[in-house]
Amino acid sequence: MTSKARARRRRKRQKMKRLIPVLAAIVLIILIALIMMVSFFIEKYSPSKELVDYRNFYAVGGDEEIAILLNDELLEAKAKLIDGEVYVDTEFLYSTLNSRFYWDSQENSLLYALPTELVMAQVGSNDYTVGKEKRSENYAPVRLDGSTAYVALRFVQNYTALNFEYYEEPVHRVYIDTVFGTVQTVEVKKDTQVRDKAGIKRPILTEVIKGEKLYLLEDTEEIEDWTRVRTQNGFIGYVQNKRISTTSQAEERTNDYVEPEYTSISKDYKINMAWHQVTNQTANENIYKVLANTKGLNTISPTWFYLKDNQGGIESLASQEYVNYCHQNGVEVWGLVEDITYKDTILDYEIFSRTTNRQRLVSNLIAQAIQYDLDGINLDMEYINVDTGRAYVQFIRELSIMCRLNGIVLSVDNYVPAEYNRFYNRAEQGVFADYVIIMGYDETPKGSNVAGSVASIGFVRSGIENTIAEVPAEKVINAVPFYTRVWKTSPSVEEGAVDGYLSTCEAEVGMDNADKYVSTNNAESNWSEEHGQYYAEYETDGDLYQIWLEEERSIEEKAKLIKEYNLAGIAAWKLGFERSDIWDVILRYVN
Repeated sequence: MTSKARARRRRKRQKMKRLIPVLAAIVLIILIALIMMVSFFIEKYSPSKELVDYRNFYAVGGDEEIAILLNDELLEAKAKLIDGEVYVDTEFLYSTLNSRFYWDSQENSLLYALPTELVMAQVGSNDYTVGKEKRSENYAPVRLDGSTAYVALRFVQNYTALNFEYYEEPVHRVYIDTVFGTVQTVEVKKDTQVRDKAGIKRPILTEVIKGEKLYLLEDTEEIEDWTRVRTQNGFIGYVQNKRISTTSQAEERTNDYVEPEYTSISKDYKINMAWHQVTNQTANENIYKVLANTKGLNTISPTWFYLKDNQGGIESLASQEYVNYCHQNGVEVWGLVEDITYKDTILDYEIFSRTTNRQRLVSNLIAQAIQYDLDGINLDMEYINVDTGRAYVQFIRELSIMCRLNGIVLSVDNYVPAEYNRFYNRAEQGVFADYVIIMGYDETPKGSNVAGSVASIGFVRSGIENTIAEVPAEKVINAVPFYTRVWKTSPSVEEGAVDGYLSTCEAEVGMDNADKYVSTNNAESNWSEEHGQYYAEYETDGDLYQIWLEEERSIEEKAKLIKEYNLAGIAAWKLGFERSDIWDVILRYVN
């Protein structure tokens, strides 16, 4: 080999030595890139093995707090574990499970009204009563923690259609079902995981194995390749579609609880009722004159009973001669009890919120009804407020038990439905009372600053429609006014004036006297289709007087609604304000 060839060979070897590190670096870079790509794809497409932090997921703390899953939804509310028993607080019980339970925080009693018996449980005791019968459980139905009362779910289950299952691990939780019917199930095709949300990177709630049954749940949004499910052990989460069977099987979710029947007295005729305002015993003696001025009246409600103290005491103006005379003339007597006469000295909340006071009032009313052979009791509680509403409805339940046992009709007077009086709970009244009466008047109250009708036809119709949306029509009686208000509107800068004018109620009069106001002042009355009434106005000394008249035609428009909506009947406030022709008008629609 020549020297030149050897030199070239030497330079080539030296060049290769210099290239080897470069090539090695390139290969290393490629390997690192490949590793990174593989890691990226593994990271992206391999399922996460991370487990859910159960305490954070269920937001529970301490050994007594229990997460609540209700009808496949995890709630913010929590149950409580006491001596191995699952309890829920009374507010959750009312709002979510069964609003018919009543907690008396003053006497530490839990009550539940059955058709003919009252269930009562005291705090901390395993014993409770159903009517006069003593019963016992191996746990205390009611427990108290500070000011919060808790009721055992097993006790609730005695009076409510619900199933529940308590799970201790991996965290305390209770699954409650209150909705029953057909559910769809699928089978797990291959061991897999249920995750808290859709996605293989989401934390694992639980493992499920091949052949395990899962319940299919609805979801608010469609998620591709994932299905929301509930497992056999109460976990709710998401599973990949490819891991479950493509076909589902129907299964019935059942409950054995049978709701008791709250029977009602229902007359086989339309009620034609009127209230008779009685302010003293002497007024009872005029009953023969009062009935003589009516026609077709089959029910009368004298204002006999007044709440007189905060312990459930009543004042009575009842008269046996009055009742006997009515019965001889085929007229039932429904004695009215009210909270108006002594409204300045009594507190409805004190009367109705304490079980002892409610029960005393029930006993007093039933005793009067039995003593005087009354056919019914009519409740006219007009000063109930939002704080007293729940207790008042409980009073209706408890009174209904004694009325049902003694064959006494229970009717309840109500304002026209409005947002501000929802706490009267007409729907619950419709279960326990025999009749729910709409006081279809006072559209424009006596103390209003603006003049208006007592009961325009639109106001009455709306009241009926909103009531029968909650109460069966066959239980609803609509009451009409026999009175009219005369309004005086004057220029004013006083507080409450509207656009420089202030209206006041000049008089509240019956039909004949209303006509005298119109005729004496040479006013002209014209029919208003909008109001379903005759309207008249006149001016005196710069003041405007307005009258929306109640008379035969306006009452007929209201009476027509009794037939149109197939209501139980009609009532009227009050006897003595009407004209005799009114009764013939009413009889066209309630005969």
